[in-house]
Amino acid sequence: MIAYFTSLNPLALLRACPGGIAQGLVWGIMALGVYLTFRMLDFADLSVDGSMATGGAVCIMLIMNGWNPEAALLVSFLAGLLAGIITGLLHTLLGIPAILAGILTQISLYSINLNILGGKSNQAINVNSVSLRITSNASLLPRTILLLAIVCLVIIGILYWYLGTEHGSALRATGNNPNMSRAQGISTKMMTVIALALSNGLVALSGGILSQYQGFADVNMGRGAIVIGLAAVIIGEVLGEAILGKHLNFFLRLAFVVVGGIIYYLVYVFVLWLKFPANDMKLLTAIVVAIFLAVPYLQGRSKSSFSKVAKRNAKNAKEGK
Repeated sequence: MIAYFTSLNPLALLRACPGGIAQGLVWGIMALGVYLTFRMLDFADLSVDGSMATGGAVCIMLIMNGWNPEAALLVSFLAGLLAGIITGLLHTLLGIPAILAGILTQISLYSINLNILGGKSNQAINVNSVSLRITSNASLLPRTILLLAIVCLVIIGILYWYLGTEHGSALRATGNNPNMSRAQGISTKMMTVIALALSNGLVALSGGILSQYQGFADVNMGRGAIVIGLAAVIIGEVLGEAILGKHLNFFLRLAFVVVGGIIYYLVYVFVLWLKFPANDMKLLTAIVVAIFLAVPYLQGRSKSSFSKVAKRNAKNAKEGK
């Protein structure tokens, strides 16, 4: 046991933190996409596992063919939009349940991504021959983190503005009360498709950024992405409500989703520093998500439990006397 603790180098943990922050920001963009469907529509969209790999594959292949990295990211976003539209149409036009629609799109995207990657499971670019603004190069990490933070703020600002418009309000109303929305003349099917398209567009954009950061795209790079996205959303919401309480407005709620992604990856870095097996990270992620999902429920249950209510009523009765 003593040998184990002496083998842990605190400086190694500090050196790994900037990389964890950078990846947390990248996955924070992905979490914003998950937030649109999970919180706005109460739609568990499993197609994001495939659309994230689609964004990465499109970005890397375009760069390999001489495209500008920023233009490649735009096309990645558009590819994600298309994937989200397919999921939305499967659900709204064909009546396929939400979870199955996402699974069908995800399975289809696996084959599509293989074809995009030229029949290979992964493709890499020569980071020394391509001018990338987002890179895992240790000497350029501060610039990468700053750039990613700016990108996240811009996306949060756009989402905040859009969801405050009449069209965005219709989208939020669709998630809150579909029946009332239809009674007000809102096409809930169209709003669902739009939300899924925007969500998968952001997820694919995140995949494109991640592929530039790591220098390659892999057909399995989006596997388990929905779990990480949900982890970021839940962690961010729980922390935001714990820190700001009633002062947590919508803009800050979106910001805390990105913070949740950063915290998740810092925990990831910490666990790896503790020399836990990397193969167990998915299990640890599921445990973290389950804990943070349970916290709001358990808090609400404790406040409304019969014993607490009885004690409160007894106290009020004594004070009344």
